[in-house]
Amino acid sequence: MPWRECSVMEERLRFVARLLDGDGMSDVCRQFGISRKTGYKIWGRYRQEGVEVLCDRSRRPVCYANQLPEQMERLIVETKRGNPQQNGRHERMHRTLKQETARPPGMNALQQQDRFDRFVSEFNDERPHEAIGMKTPAELYIPSSRTYEGLPEWITPSTTAISSSPPAGASA
Repeated sequence: MPWRECSVMEERLRFVARLLDGDGMSDVCRQFGISRKTGYKIWGRYRQEGVEVLCDRSRRPVCYANQLPEQMERLIVETKRGNPQQNGRHERMHRTLKQETARPPGMNALQQQDRFDRFVSEFNDERPHEAIGMKTPAELYIPSSRTYEGLPEWITPSTTAISSSPPAGASA
């Protein structure tokens, strides 16, 4: 006689049926080769939600450690997408930034920051831009009438554990 193949759900159904027949949790768990903790988890799920919960559940995490909160993700997706005409200017600005500030790089962080500051000043206040009628960005800049109130409060999912690490070299 061939071996009878059965699914995990069938095993869980047989497990629950034995408990419903009045068998003790310890004996049934021992016969099915599972811990009592697992047995009580299966039994509790069955009593709360019925037969459907005896199916295998997804092991996919509710959220990932490097995943942005949904609120922030929505803000990014909702921002107006650029078009090819805008991307060319953007790429050109990055090429110029790299040429004038990073090749060669400053000897330390202070020198590098000084290069960036000088570039921003020249780019905005001195260098005329063809795309804006040979004017400088500073000539056309108009401050916003709205005040900046910072980023929205990030909502951390309840499944995320927040902890801190000891400073480098300190023992935990």
